[in-house]
Amino acid sequence: MWRRSSAHMLQLSATFDLQQDVVSSIFKKEATVGRVKEYSGIVDTRILNIERDGGVLYSWEGATGTTRIGKYDPNTRQNKLLYTFDKQVCVSSCSLNKEETLLAVSLAQRTRTEERLRPVSKCLTLLIEIHPINNTKVLKAVDCRVRVQFIHPDTERDSVLESHLLLVADDGYVEQLHVMLVRQEGYRVVMLNPECLAKDRVAEEFSWVQWDSQTQRLFYLTHREKAVLKCVQFCHDHNCETLFELELELPSNPFTSMRFVNLGFDHHQETQHEREEMRMVVITNKTGSMCVCYSQPACADQEITYTIVLVHRGCSKTFSVALDGSPSPCSTDLLPLFIPIGYYVVVYLSGHFLHCINTRQQELLCHSLFLSGVDAELGVLGSDSVVLSLPESSLLDLNTGRMFTVDLNPSFLMDLLHCSRPDAQRLAALHCLLLYMGPNAALQLKIIDWICDNVMPFDTFDQIQEFILASLYRLVYKKCLSLDEVLPYSSVFEKKKVPEGLDQVPGVSCTTELHAEPVFKGKARSLQGFWEELQWSTEKMKYFEAVPNPRYRTSQNLPDWTKLLTTLKSENKKASNYLRHIEENTKQVLSMVDSWNLDQKVVPLFQEEDSQQRALIGLMVDKLREHLNRHLPRLGKKKIDVLVVNYVAKLLELIRRMLESVWLKYKLGPLVLCLKQQGSSAEWAVFHVMCRILEATKTLCLPLPPGYHTLLSVLGVRCLPRHTFLQYVDHGVLQLTETFVSRLMTDLDNSDANEELKFSILKRLPERMEQRICHLWDHPISSACISRDYVRGLLEKHAKTKGSMFMERDEPGFRPEFLPLTFLTKILLDVEDRALNPFEEQENVDARFVEETALKQTLILLGFQDK
Repeated sequence: MWRRSSAHMLQLSATFDLQQDVVSSIFKKEATVGRVKEYSGIVDTRILNIERDGGVLYSWEGATGTTRIGKYDPNTRQNKLLYTFDKQVCVSSCSLNKEETLLAVSLAQRTRTEERLRPVSKCLTLLIEIHPINNTKVLKAVDCRVRVQFIHPDTERDSVLESHLLLVADDGYVEQLHVMLVRQEGYRVVMLNPECLAKDRVAEEFSWVQWDSQTQRLFYLTHREKAVLKCVQFCHDHNCETLFELELELPSNPFTSMRFVNLGFDHHQETQHEREEMRMVVITNKTGSMCVCYSQPACADQEITYTIVLVHRGCSKTFSVALDGSPSPCSTDLLPLFIPIGYYVVVYLSGHFLHCINTRQQELLCHSLFLSGVDAELGVLGSDSVVLSLPESSLLDLNTGRMFTVDLNPSFLMDLLHCSRPDAQRLAALHCLLLYMGPNAALQLKIIDWICDNVMPFDTFDQIQEFILASLYRLVYKKCLSLDEVLPYSSVFEKKKVPEGLDQVPGVSCTTELHAEPVFKGKARSLQGFWEELQWSTEKMKYFEAVPNPRYRTSQNLPDWTKLLTTLKSENKKASNYLRHIEENTKQVLSMVDSWNLDQKVVPLFQEEDSQQRALIGLMVDKLREHLNRHLPRLGKKKIDVLVVNYVAKLLELIRRMLESVWLKYKLGPLVLCLKQQGSSAEWAVFHVMCRILEATKTLCLPLPPGYHTLLSVLGVRCLPRHTFLQYVDHGVLQLTETFVSRLMTDLDNSDANEELKFSILKRLPERMEQRICHLWDHPISSACISRDYVRGLLEKHAKTKGSMFMERDEPGFRPEFLPLTFLTKILLDVEDRALNPFEEQENVDARFVEETALKQTLILLGFQDK
């Protein structure tokens, strides 16, 4: 029985607490100098910025009327004092260079009553030497707010004597300052020629700007005739280049004042989130995906819309959600957060809904998870929290100064599977678990356990097919973004029409539109890594839209599989060459599977030659390789060969793992392979699951591990009534493999019931297999059949070579078996002496065997001897 947990959809893990990690440390330090009594009990500590290395910059008012700036290192969990102002100042922006030798600070200056007659700039920007504390240079004294941000380039050099600083002004421009440094007296680091700092104008005339610290990218929005999103990439050599432009369909004048994203936190500016007309953020992923997310506040109709521009997919998705409650005027309290989690974008509106949008499988709503009401609560955050979304899947509660990493909660997702939920929610939850959560053995076991408890397919999708395709897709999706368009990840697309329960999701509606093509600029050397993948993906999308059926569908192999089954029975040379090619594919796959399974196997698979499954394995390799070479030649043939062989091998391994999990769940042992005993209820449950796996894979034309059909037939004999077993055989559910029939003939005795079953099975076998099986059954009838076949073959062979008076009497109704036994035996002995190849294996059959069999058969017919 599954027990529902009290978990929430998003799992928040605290990484920083301003009170515990900083304020308590400040109190301890102040206490050491006897100043703690001067404190009122509350330290006015404020988070200023979060640098690329995760370090948190903060300020607080000292006990002696000073303002101090410190840094919290999340790796060492230590605090470090960076600088102290000798009076109380309002720090609106702050940044620290990578080497921690320079500190850039913007101060918001307020005009006191006695200073009103003096002209005072509203913002003073300073550059301070702090290794050790030395000179201070005024960079700007202006009437607009200025955000500061050091560039943290990727470099392997231990000592870098240069730093580069961005000054982002709310007048709509960005400048880059190049600060050269010099080391003095062996340890002092000071600015070289601070009066003449070189600077460049990076961007201008924008109303929205976002800094991405991890990738060192600056996004900004210009709005002349149309809204255009641009991106400046800062390189390790400190050069910068505008590499990307994209036209967006935004409302006219979306931002009436400057909006800063990920450029620190200005606590001295009026609370801008209450005046926010629109919230916008750019989310990128290292695989080459880019999403532009924006939303406007809900108004009187109480419907909120938010748009995700999927740049890598060439389209945009606009979602509309009707909010519960009485109508209210427009308020930025109803602006959702956009939280990146892997390749999901979580849209969260406190108290209303949580929408986990799949940005890679975006075609259908059912692959994204929409929750509302109690399901959409975060739990840790209170209703009065002012929450900001940070890069790297993090949240910051400005009111409490607490930071959290955010992840999807597998316990909650498993609850969705077990509870009575709409199929669309279950399908989305299943994909979250299989694709996003990654290769987690314990989690995979829970999902297989759930499949066993819900083995019959749902109304709108087959959970076994989804488990197989999604698990296989997870193995390759990180290698190339365009694989999303050519490899299957859901069985829903195998249907002629998407079921209504999956095509629409209650509570949310969606419209899809194509957006303008992005423009990639810059030199070829600049368009590498992320930019190269993004550019290639956007160009490839035009190709995928033009060609029919770019996504590989395994069910399309059915006609080729039918032809191949016919070819297996053919003996022409062309067919033999093709079969050898297919067999080579199979050998590559099975050799890889063998290398993975060096330990003792729980389930007896991969231990026999199954010609049909081997052929299907090779066919799948051939067709998938052909498909990828046609649609993604950029990957290269060698890479595609490795990918395809690994893909099919993982398919067989996945099914083996499913069976092992089921085997262990029902505690089956080696006794299940014995055909003499009747099966237990546990074996019946395993048989039922295996039949469902067979049904799911057969519909998709997927191969099974060699030995699967033998194992299934063994369980079928043990669990099913004999007549039902034969019906399963006649309907193609069970296959009479040679391994299974051989074991049946030798393990079961010749009781009347078993004899009837054996005869029924022999009738259903192909002629060649029947002849081989007869040699294994110690029974008069099988001996008679062997003798007839031997005599017929021997005499026909003799007639073709030398001729025989015996064979010339080929009259209608003539039957050799009715000749006198002595005459027949004499002829056979004569033919054996002259015609047989002494090196040819005859399986212990000769004229004397025929004579003994005939005599025994005669005695049985006359009633003198029992069978």
